[in-house]
Amino acid sequence: MEEARCRALLRLAYLELPPRRLLSLLEHFEHPEAIFHASRHDLLRVDGMTESAAARILSAPEVSEEVWQRWMQGDSRLLTWRDDGYPPALKEIEDFPPLLFVRGSLQERDRFAVAIVGTRKPTAYGRHVAERLARELSRYGLTIISGGARGIDTAAHTGALRAGGRTIAVLGCGIDVAYPPESAGLFNRIAMQGAILSEYPPGVPPDAWRFPARNRIVSALSLGVLVVEAPNDSGALITANHALEQGKPVFAVPGNIDTGQSAGCHRLIKEGATLVDNVEDIVRALGIAPEPPPERSAQMPSLTPVQQNVLHALSLTPKHVDTLAEELSLPVAQLNAELLMLEMYGLVRRQPGNTYVRVP
Repeated sequence: MEEARCRALLRLAYLELPPRRLLSLLEHFEHPEAIFHASRHDLLRVDGMTESAAARILSAPEVSEEVWQRWMQGDSRLLTWRDDGYPPALKEIEDFPPLLFVRGSLQERDRFAVAIVGTRKPTAYGRHVAERLARELSRYGLTIISGGARGIDTAAHTGALRAGGRTIAVLGCGIDVAYPPESAGLFNRIAMQGAILSEYPPGVPPDAWRFPARNRIVSALSLGVLVVEAPNDSGALITANHALEQGKPVFAVPGNIDTGQSAGCHRLIKEGATLVDNVEDIVRALGIAPEPPPERSAQMPSLTPVQQNVLHALSLTPKHVDTLAEELSLPVAQLNAELLMLEMYGLVRRQPGNTYVRVP
């Protein structure tokens, strides 16, 4: 990304405009640099713009050299919603962040992910269950999403890392801010084996209001949300509610009825969440095969462009060969040959009725 564009986007990010207003602003102006050369009149022509927001933009300070040098020397990236690396699932929610800060790597396989959330003050039982389920879900090739907080979040990330799987932490602060402080080492491991994400620019502190806001991203990036130990006032229930609004399944682990530590989980189960006491409850509900896929080489086989297109067109929902051929404009005979190769690689699986699914 060229320097002038990056500086302008950083300058915008530090204004912390509401996501929809920021999106309207970036769509209205062809180049982000032009926003800061616009007149008050031009800014007020942007959909959803207010007088106060326009005044903030007009008076926004330049990115200081100290901030710029720290950004340039860091290991972070800035993605816009138009960039290829931006997670497609995130754009499906109404208030997605147009700008996303990333440490580590986002991979295509991360679209097969499960979020694990819960209390910041878990019992030993809750911590054990969260870590074990994260570890077992990783064996199915699923990426583990959580919020990087103390307690269940930390256990979920740790379980995925110990299984050699991928995990993504969505922070309620800048991606260079270690919060909680004792998780600095954990975040470094996550960035090496997955990614750290935030809609907030570097250096932004972990103010309390940011955490409920980031929960919509946790659920949006996942196929479903698993809640482990959540009292009735737990922020994890916000993530579960976002999942329901986004049409995602919610799973909950039952706990001790005498302590109230899992009262939120029990309420979710009463309201229709899937009760989970083993990993198969989750993978079965997501449509994944009842047995973990065979161990694959850590190195992805070299795929042809056609094979990559076929793989990207598949998901956990079975798709008939004829439908796939029509979507990809491929002769059925050629498609069958490509599917056979992908099946040999362990990347797709044939289902009854001449349908195929992607192996996570």
